[in-house]
Amino acid sequence: MSTPASAPTPASAVADQLHAVRASWGWFAVLGIAFIVLGFVALAHVLASTVVTVLYVGALILVGGVVQVIHAFRVQGWGRFFYWLLAGVLYVVAGALMMYNPLLGAGVLTLMIGVALAVEGIFRLFAGFGSQHGKGWGWIVVSGVVTLLLGLIIIARWPVNSVYILGLFLGVDLIVNGVGTLMFGLALREKKD
Repeated sequence: MSTPASAPTPASAVADQLHAVRASWGWFAVLGIAFIVLGFVALAHVLASTVVTVLYVGALILVGGVVQVIHAFRVQGWGRFFYWLLAGVLYVVAGALMMYNPLLGAGVLTLMIGVALAVEGIFRLFAGFGSQHGKGWGWIVVSGVVTLLLGLIIIARWPVNSVYILGLFLGVDLIVNGVGTLMFGLALREKKD
């Protein structure tokens, strides 16, 4: 059984998509540079970046709560109406409070990030020491130590650091993402030649 000459094969479809991505290397480079610039802007204005981040998260939580309240009324017959309603109302209240007082929201989010990092560091330490018979277990332990220390530093400096931690994380993330995107675009350019 033969395939028609006009039907693309999976390999040719992938090659076409790869060619299209390589042809757009400049857009990746521009996007990477934009992320890097925005990252440095965020680092230059960490308080404003923190407030904007909290407002964004608060808006998402608020919208999620409204959707959950609507969901509660849609599934009344499931016997979980009050659970869905209470959870939705709590989301709405939490989102509204974060938007009303973003600095308080930044404090809560910063503490949660510190605790989450510390717990994740402990889990990585256990995982690393539990894998001592395998290759590379030391890297897991190092990762766990760094994550645990970062979490403990955030917790120890809380609530003073709440005004800049989220903005700092946003700025660093934008820069790292920008460098990665820029390098990807430049690598596509090199392969095109």
